[in-house]
Amino acid sequence: MVTLALNLATHTGLEMNEVLLFETNGPVATLTINRAESRNPLGHDGDGEAFAAAAAKINADRGIRAVILTGAGKAFSAGGDVKAMRERGGAFAGPGVSIRERYRNGIHKIVRSVWGIEVPVIAAVNGPAIGLGNDVACLADTRVASETAIFGATFLKIGLIPGDGGAWLLPRVIGMARASELLYTGDTIDAQTALSWGLVSKVVPAATLMDEATKLAGRMAAQPPDVLRMTKRLLREGQATSFDNIMELSAAMQALAHHTEDHLEAVNAFFEKRPGNYKGR
Repeated sequence: MVTLALNLATHTGLEMNEVLLFETNGPVATLTINRAESRNPLGHDGDGEAFAAAAAKINADRGIRAVILTGAGKAFSAGGDVKAMRERGGAFAGPGVSIRERYRNGIHKIVRSVWGIEVPVIAAVNGPAIGLGNDVACLADTRVASETAIFGATFLKIGLIPGDGGAWLLPRVIGMARASELLYTGDTIDAQTALSWGLVSKVVPAATLMDEATKLAGRMAAQPPDVLRMTKRLLREGQATSFDNIMELSAAMQALAHHTEDHLEAVNAFFEKRPGNYKGR
C-alpha cells in the first residue's frame, strides 16, 4: 500500500505512510501527522524514520522553499501514546536502558528531523498540541493557531519529564518564566493565551487555518531560496553561539550571497518595482 501511494504521489504530489502525509504544492510542502482517530500520537515504531525521510527529501529538493506542518482531523498532536505507557508496550517496554535507546532512536529522531529542516517551517496548529505535540510545534520557525488550538507541556501530569527536548525548546519560544509555569503546573492554555505569550504569531478561525498558513508559506517561498536557507541557519546559530561568531558567519554567508544570480535579480526587481523571479542560482 505504501508503494502504491508513493507511486501515486509521482502524479499527484502526495506521498503517504502510516504516520505522515507529504504533499507538495509548488514550492511549499505540507506534512500532515496522520493518526486522526487517536488525535495524532507520536512515538510508534517507524515514526522517527518517517520524519527523517521527509526532512531529507525536503532538504535535498531545492524546489521546496517552505514547509507547513499540521495534524489530520481535530488535533495537531496529543503527544506520546499514553495507552502504550500504561501497558508498558511499544517504545515504553523493557528496562530503562532499552527505553532510553528508543527515545534516542525514535522520538528524538522525530525532533531532530524537524529541527534539521533547512527551509522555514510553519506549524499550523489545528487543535490540541500536548506534550510531545507541543514540543514538535515549537520546533517550527513560527506557529499559526486555529481558535480551537490548545497547548500544554503536561509531562508532570503523567509523572514524566519533558523527554523530547522541551526543556530546551519551550524557554526559547516563550521565555523561562512562562515555560516554567507550563511545565511545573501541567496546565494547558488556549489559543488566545498562546498568542499573548508569544507561543503563536496569529490566531485564525479553524476554517481558514490552512489558507492562512499557505499564504504565509507562499510569502516565505517567494524569497531567493539559497539566502532564505542561509538566513534560517543564521537565526538558528544565533541561539547558541557568540555575537563574534555570528558576525564572522554573517560575513562569510553574505559574501556568498553577493555572488548569486538571485541577488542580481533581486536588485533589478527592486529598481524595476516588480517581483523577483528567483532560480536558486
